[in-house]
Amino acid sequence: MKNFPLVISSPDGDLFNGEVLQLILRGSEGDLAVLAGHVPFVTNVQAGKCSLILPDETRKEGTIGEGLLTVDKQKVTVLTASLELEK
Repeated sequence: MKNFPLVISSPDGDLFNGEVLQLILRGSEGDLAVLAGHVPFVTNVQAGKCSLILPDETRKEGTIGEGLLTVDKQKVTVLTASLELEK
């Protein structure tokens, strides 16, 4: 799988900014996974569990607040008030 840039931002600044292999979270239509090359779209993010698969294939699990997900050809952006990843 290919990496893609992911930015998860809040009004206070970036909560995550880096390369990932996959982003998994709940959108307005249900659970979704974003991979490199995904078709561009915009959707609401529902508060709940999220997972990031990093380039070394480690998985970071956590919770994310409500927000907005934007997927375009260059990067993936999530605007949210909160993100708490387990250590």
